[in-house]
Amino acid sequence: MLTSQRKALILDILRRDGQVIAKRVAEDFELSEDTIRRDLREMAAEGLLKRVHGGALPIAPELPDFTARRDVASDIKARLGARAAQMVKAGQMVFLDGGTTTAEIARHLPRDIAFTIATHSPTIAAELEHHPTAEVILCGGRLYKHSMVATGAVAMATISALRPDIFFLGVTAAHPVHGFSTGDFEEAAIKRHIARCSAETHVLLTAEKFDLVSPCTVLAAGEVAGLIVPAEMPAERLQPYVDLNVAIAAA
Repeated sequence: MLTSQRKALILDILRRDGQVIAKRVAEDFELSEDTIRRDLREMAAEGLLKRVHGGALPIAPELPDFTARRDVASDIKARLGARAAQMVKAGQMVFLDGGTTTAEIARHLPRDIAFTIATHSPTIAAELEHHPTAEVILCGGRLYKHSMVATGAVAMATISALRPDIFFLGVTAAHPVHGFSTGDFEEAAIKRHIARCSAETHVLLTAEKFDLVSPCTVLAAGEVAGLIVPAEMPAERLQPYVDLNVAIAAA
């Protein structure tokens, strides 16, 4: 087997299983573990995966800060935000996560019904300054500037007093085996806490976030009610979530 063929098969295993175990791959390929470890080292150097003890995991790219993300895939984010906004009903409390995709939800919220928006993001709250029917609850705490959201004990305590009908969650990576994840431990804890307080959690995902893993897990893949994804996403990439009874909404 050629090295390039072997590496392609390793990437297939990584996408399918969410991890590569060097010993198991060596046995399947009838090769030495040293050969597979060398492949993994080379692939890690090429930015194709993340080396860990005994094998490898998928790698999520470094996420730019909030300001830099505003213009990334903006048309697709607008579609996802508009689709999510259609789910909002009169009288509901909706919790909006921080982020540029959830900002699009705020911009597309209906203006002819009354509801409450809770958020721990001052930028999301500012989007609703002139909204005619939305009541806004802003949860404070220590500001994590990278994502422009509040974190820490004060934010946790405020969120604990709320029972949102829907939480629209933003993450940096999604994987059917390793779940939904993000890059900061405290931010992941806040997201997880909001989800635990909410009746339903829906995740907005652009295509480049699929089949990746960030360092800090938020929720398992089957712990959310639904995904909101671009209409052009291939069905085979969504099937693992469908198998977990996660609803798929295309935009």
